[in-house]
Amino acid sequence: MNRLSGFRGRGTVGGRATRLILGVTAASAMVLGMVGIGAGAAAAGTVIDTIPVGDVPLGVAVSPDGSRVYVSNVIGDSVSVIDTLTNSVVDTVAVGDGPFGVAVSPDGSRVYTANSQGNSVSVIDTGTNAVIDTVVVGVFPIGVAVTPDGSHVYVTNVSSDNVMVIETAGNTVDDTFVTQDGPNGVAVSPDGSRVYVSNAGSASVSVVETAGNTVVDTVSVGVSPQFVAVSPGGSRVYVANGIDDSVSVISTFTNSVVDTVTVGDNPNGVAVSPDGSRVYVTNVGGDSVSVIATLGNTVVETIPVGGSPAGVAFTPFGFRAYVANPDDDTVSVIAVNRCSGSLCIGAGSLVGGGSTGSGGTGSLAGGGSLAGAGSTGSAGS
Repeated sequence: MNRLSGFRGRGTVGGRATRLILGVTAASAMVLGMVGIGAGAAAAGTVIDTIPVGDVPLGVAVSPDGSRVYVSNVIGDSVSVIDTLTNSVVDTVAVGDGPFGVAVSPDGSRVYTANSQGNSVSVIDTGTNAVIDTVVVGVFPIGVAVTPDGSHVYVTNVSSDNVMVIETAGNTVDDTFVTQDGPNGVAVSPDGSRVYVSNAGSASVSVVETAGNTVVDTVSVGVSPQFVAVSPGGSRVYVANGIDDSVSVISTFTNSVVDTVTVGDNPNGVAVSPDGSRVYVTNVGGDSVSVIATLGNTVVETIPVGGSPAGVAFTPFGFRAYVANPDDDTVSVIAVNRCSGSLCIGAGSLVGGGSTGSGGTGSLAGGGSLAGAGSTGSAGS
């Protein structure tokens, strides 16, 4: 039995919210819809390490210098802190009830978790790995994204059908706006001018202008859209459609779907590589990651990972991807092909940990986003 089923009984959230999240079909019986590289060379596109973490990990975000990975454990009410040099958990931070989405500030000083059962956001100081503030938000928050300048955090409230905006200087909610039915995934554009919100209950993505926090467009996508990611250049948005087993590709110039890519069973998490050449999509029902080549929008590889994979994030130069497996209480570390034109570099041939460059990833924040999982420094990955 899928271990996410145990999440249903927690808190006061009813069946509506659980049906919207992780878009799983009835046939799959999934309730929520939803260590270091050794000296030997590892083949790219393969799992090179598996890290035990907390109870039912869901969200993943990488620090801006690539030295840390933060994993939210929804049943464990905690965040596991992974050292990327050793691929081991170096700390565990107690947060609010049912942490789902997780995002890191651009300067790496703060981590934000959306506590789905606690109707709150925990603010973690990364210097001390301690919660320094708790912000009350709407009902069943799951998505969280930080703007590129670090001034605001966007939080989706599934059962409130709205998005709240937290001002980070004082950690207070300074705006709230309504999208459509069941907002869950959220991502910020690289220039900070737009926010994209996937609405699981209405098969759409809301396009929000951050200057006034107003919805300026609504894009129809597949059934039960889950998480969302923006390309590093900002020209494309990728949306995992949980029931359709597909990814919608949105042009941000026209705010329309320009392609639909068939992926694995019950896609959920989505992240774009820092060079924009690949999109990684976690398939909850398939225990795998679909790798989409953005040139042509075709699946070029399917990588087996742990049980019911959810969140996914890249390291700064894109040499590694980290995937949360809630059924196994693990994180899979994938060696990634880095491509420039026809030239691809296999990350598995590199030795060491950490990350070396800067860039963004899976959804400028949150379930794959530049602000939430982008990174900028550190050697080896």
